[in-house]
Amino acid sequence: MESVSGPSIAVPEVRLHSAAAGSRPMPVISLGTAADPFTTIAMRTVVLEAIKLGYRHFDTASMYRSEEPLGEVLAEAPGLSLVGSRAEFSVISKLWSSDTHADHVVPVLRQLLSNLKLNYLDLYLVHWPISCKPGTYVYPVDEADLMLMDFEAVWAAMEEGQSNFSCKKLGNDLSFAKIPPTVNQSSVRRIMFIITAFSPLGARGANWGTNEVMDNESLNEIAKARGKSIAQVCLRWLYEQGVTFVVKSFKKERLKENLEEFASAKGPFKSAEELWDGEL
Repeated sequence: MESVSGPSIAVPEVRLHSAAAGSRPMPVISLGTAADPFTTIAMRTVVLEAIKLGYRHFDTASMYRSEEPLGEVLAEAPGLSLVGSRAEFSVISKLWSSDTHADHVVPVLRQLLSNLKLNYLDLYLVHWPISCKPGTYVYPVDEADLMLMDFEAVWAAMEEGQSNFSCKKLGNDLSFAKIPPTVNQSSVRRIMFIITAFSPLGARGANWGTNEVMDNESLNEIAKARGKSIAQVCLRWLYEQGVTFVVKSFKKERLKENLEEFASAKGPFKSAEELWDGEL
């Protein structure tokens, strides 16, 4: 049996508070598992490497097709002495737009738990605040397939959490919610509860991504002055703003680099903060 020593860098955590599940910790950094092209072998490899480095928070979704290989590695980790038990992991999945129908929520959740080989999720989110025809797992969503979403009925079928909701939409949802959301996962949003930034570095190379973050000259100057990478500067700034974030890389060096910034002294990052235009 392989035995691997624990991570040398302690990853900070935030506390999730919900009426349904009480209070529990969640690491501020999460490994995203969306990949195009997707291969099971590559996904297994990167998840295993991430666990060895110290990642304990994983982000998946029905749309990503990554649930089964992710679940396999998470199940194997205790036997490899990488973790003590499943309880050390925070696992998040998301309900796709074709399943944002009240009668789909529970069956889809049961299937994804089976795929992940888990008996619970730490968070279950609505991927996007829209509905489309059942069975259409396609991105981008075809406008012809869009349907009216019954927010109240879907919310009633969810235990907690919503994903990719703007401030205005969240305000509308909270007006009838008996259990308020715990996390809003968006590009970068700032409200009164935990915010998770997805694609915080701009998703350079993706068909919907941008180079504006990684090619920003001001960020480059800050990074050079501190002997850091642009990615480290950006992720550290998010952390100091109280934002959690999802990162993705299939390269061990970058996975490690993302964690190393937690061992550094705090900012200041005033110059980086001035780049934000305040848009919500």
